[in-house]
Amino acid sequence: MLAAATQAKYNLLDFDQAGLRDFLVESGEKPFRAQQLMKWIYHEGESDFSHMSNLSKALRATLETSTEIRLPRVTHSHQSLDGTWKWLFRLDSGNSIECVFIPEERRGTLCVSSQVGCALDCSFCATAREGFNRNLSTGEIVGQLMLATKLLRDSQPDDPPRITNVVLMGMGEPLANFQNVVRALRLMIDDFAFGLSKRRVTISTSGIVPAMHRLYDAVDVALAVSLHAPNDALRDKLVPINRKYPISQLMDACRAYIDGDRKKHVTFEYVMLDRINDEPEHAYELTKLVQGVPSKINLIPFNPFPQSGYTCSSKTRIDRFRKILCDAGLVAVTRKTRGDDISAACGQLAGKVQDKSRRALKFSELRFGEIGK
Repeated sequence: MLAAATQAKYNLLDFDQAGLRDFLVESGEKPFRAQQLMKWIYHEGESDFSHMSNLSKALRATLETSTEIRLPRVTHSHQSLDGTWKWLFRLDSGNSIECVFIPEERRGTLCVSSQVGCALDCSFCATAREGFNRNLSTGEIVGQLMLATKLLRDSQPDDPPRITNVVLMGMGEPLANFQNVVRALRLMIDDFAFGLSKRRVTISTSGIVPAMHRLYDAVDVALAVSLHAPNDALRDKLVPINRKYPISQLMDACRAYIDGDRKKHVTFEYVMLDRINDEPEHAYELTKLVQGVPSKINLIPFNPFPQSGYTCSSKTRIDRFRKILCDAGLVAVTRKTRGDDISAACGQLAGKVQDKSRRALKFSELRFGEIGK
């Protein structure tokens, strides 16, 4: 199989451990070679096959001619006054995606993209305004983590910031790119790859219910749901995928995902839009909606972008909303806005989508076709 790849080289970052093992076995190699190769790539950061000394010379030669370790390219790098980093990564297709690192005292969170643009058309999100082009490959997803790690190390060689948490909450809807995202998640928590705790890797979805059910059996990571409204009438306007998978189905999927002995909770994301979804009655509806679901509610001050049509709720209104939730016994926090001076805050990622014409077609598929397959 390896020798047959003469026209285009396989990107080894596209394989999780099981896929890499199958790939090598089909070419006559032993299964354990997959773990050896992964340690060179992910632990040692080695991309030169000739340096992989515990692989046979024949295998190294075959890898050299038939495979590669291909990363996106860094085109722009910006650091916020609060320390947040935002990078623009250029893909082979000519499109670009954005990736954000948020440093905190005890952790560092990397926000990773899963698509070029987004087709879900959430009205308060800058990514949706950019249109949709295509899904990212597994290698393009994990490549963001590899590149960010290197860039942070280069920025502070003596004491580089550590990436302890990863959230698939950047450009795109992760569950609309199901297979590639699942492989990337498996690599993130694989001890032979990035070795992150499964509780520190989070996938965020706008509510593609069939894919949420599939995710339970595919990989064990944390779940965040972009809720943003406590009833169908309002959520239909803010998050159009709700028209196909209404809140009742979404909440059933959340309960199913944390069912059993997983001892998980769901993080509900709720962007605060002035006089749209921030009234006391919305807070009371929300308390009833999530009762009985182990959860945390992140109240996200709306981060403006040109022609959004929305403004952020005032601090007074956000505090009032949060108090109602907390008085009902819920865990609710107001997320601190980070990186807004470089348009790196939640909902502001835009990237650079070269061909936006596929947006309408893809959204039609999402609304009426089978999701997450």
